[in-house]
Amino acid sequence: MRVVFMGTPEYATRILEALLTWEKCEVVGVLSQPDKPAGRKMELKPPHVKEFLHTFYPAVPLFQPTSLKTPDIQETLRALAPDVIVVAAYGQLLPQTVLDIAPCINLHASLLPKYRGASPIQAAILAGDTYTGVSAMLMEKGLDTGAVLGLGYLPLKMDMSAPEVFEALASCAAKLTLRTLEQRSTLAPLAQRNALACYAPKITKIDGVVDFSLESAALYRRFQALTPWPGLSLANGVKLLTLSLESTTGAYTPGEILALDQEGVVIGCKKGTLRVMRVQAPSKKPLHVKEYLTGKRSGVGALFS
Repeated sequence: MRVVFMGTPEYATRILEALLTWEKCEVVGVLSQPDKPAGRKMELKPPHVKEFLHTFYPAVPLFQPTSLKTPDIQETLRALAPDVIVVAAYGQLLPQTVLDIAPCINLHASLLPKYRGASPIQAAILAGDTYTGVSAMLMEKGLDTGAVLGLGYLPLKMDMSAPEVFEALASCAAKLTLRTLEQRSTLAPLAQRNALACYAPKITKIDGVVDFSLESAALYRRFQALTPWPGLSLANGVKLLTLSLESTTGAYTPGEILALDQEGVVIGCKKGTLRVMRVQAPSKKPLHVKEYLTGKRSGVGALFS
């Protein structure tokens, strides 16, 4: 079975690695997003898939087109003569001309039709879902609307952060990919029920700006979902680097300091409390919250107002 793979981040790398070590297929080409500027110096950084290939499988052809709509890349794909195209967090919509080259199977990190879109893992954590998973989906022109070929399930625990869920779902997706490809001739695609669909838009930096007028459980889920990026910050720019859920009951004045000890500061929310351990003021180094609050240039109001 000749396979072309399309993917960009670490989640995709785990799936690609499974394909490359599977004796029942041959990965004849890989597509990933172009290198992008990163860091303060804005130096070009290759995507995780590219770094992985160059380190362990340098002989596998790699392509980084800026668009899939150009005739050159479409001709390249046709010349590779794939039996199937596997897609995982590639970062571009596939035009119909590419979808027509071979069956395209997307490994989407949600249980479709729930959480179509760019941030399904964060959406599941934010919603407080007790389980999530991966869908193997036949791609069509719509956004994550194709028929489902298979599912993989993952229980979600309250203390799981987004990176932990990404890691677990990557392993789940790798297993589902091989199972789907092996059984694809006998699978009956199941059309999605569009009436049940919900959309998970791309996360932006503004999503991380919060205050304590939320319930503590909701604020803690936001912290778990938005770690490491964009993280949580208050309107005054102070970043909340480390926090834990203290309680989910009781009504308090939002931002009220209830206790301060060596472990951190307990903050009242609209309902429940959180313990904040480490913070970072704008243009300052990270500090234990007690050190920050007792510093000469700051005070309680400076942190929580």
